[in-house]
Amino acid sequence: MIEVSVKKAWPQLTLDASFVVPARGVTALFGRSGSGKTSILQAIGGGLTPDAGRIVIDGRVFFDSAAGIVLPIHERGIGYVFQDSGLFPHLSVRGNLRYGLSRAKREARIGFEAVTALLGIGQLLDRRPHKLSGGERQRVAIGRALLSQPALLLMDEPLASLDPPRASELLSYIERLRDELGLPILYISHVLDEAIRLADQLVLVEGGRVARAGPLLEVISDPAFSPLIGRFEAGAVLECCVVSHDDAMAASTLAFDGGELRLPRVEVAAGGALRVRIRARDVSLALSEPRDVSITNRLSGTLVSLVARDGPYVDAGVAVGGVVLRALITRESVARLGLAPGMPVWALIKTVAFDSRSAGQVGPERA
Repeated sequence: MIEVSVKKAWPQLTLDASFVVPARGVTALFGRSGSGKTSILQAIGGGLTPDAGRIVIDGRVFFDSAAGIVLPIHERGIGYVFQDSGLFPHLSVRGNLRYGLSRAKREARIGFEAVTALLGIGQLLDRRPHKLSGGERQRVAIGRALLSQPALLLMDEPLASLDPPRASELLSYIERLRDELGLPILYISHVLDEAIRLADQLVLVEGGRVARAGPLLEVISDPAFSPLIGRFEAGAVLECCVVSHDDAMAASTLAFDGGELRLPRVEVAAGGALRVRIRARDVSLALSEPRDVSITNRLSGTLVSLVARDGPYVDAGVAVGGVVLRALITRESVARLGLAPGMPVWALIKTVAFDSRSAGQVGPERA
């Protein structure tokens, strides 16, 4: 397990954060800029000493203020990837990677050739950092961190300095890293789509405190999550299986515990697992199944909750099979349709509401 309880006071922020998550897979620390996410990671990595608290990673005590334990950085066995790659400009890619090897304190779990193959950087070995694109520099930085043979990898917004195409490319490499190495990762982001694609666990950080921590699918589907990310980004995430592809219509059919969804074609083979985000703002409700409409995804369900939001908005929860979708509707619609928990309803979702940022492939051990 990863057990974190830290306190630290600054004039502009008081950090008082605690959470416990499994020491496997990806745990995303999500929150607004300045909420304290990086400070938590620095405390785990050893770059920041809390005023009080305790940090235990997979049974190893990194910090315990009551016992007077402060494990030195070099003994923690942690790899760190920052927003800026931090590569040594005077060394080639090969030299930067070998520097990572030189810092290894544990028996090698992954070798030089395996890292270069995993990250697709074998052809870059003789280049200097200034000859690399931003995405290439970040891949090399990840490789250097991996070759130090860490027991835990910390990633602090590694996509923040990249344009969208390069960020999407690097995200695919991080997914491979997650799925093939089995190395626990703590990943900071203020971009929800990144967390949804990568994470197994989600830690919500707000004002120096942990507002909620737990399995991503549970946390993100909780209506209480909405105020932290904004009403128009909140929604639900479904674990789906790719059923088939329709080349003529450039569409794919996915199955989930509640029915099927039609999406723009996804590049995942039939039978593959996919995680799909459905924003509440993209879901409409009807009392009967509409027939003569352009909306393809029409799902029968039961209204299970109505939560009032600021202004005219209401967050409606709809149970569809074993999952709960959320719809952002107005108070006027609630009154006009006479909506109440327990009523049968139809959830309507446009196929065009889905885009490449809404779905991420799920590795075999997470499917």
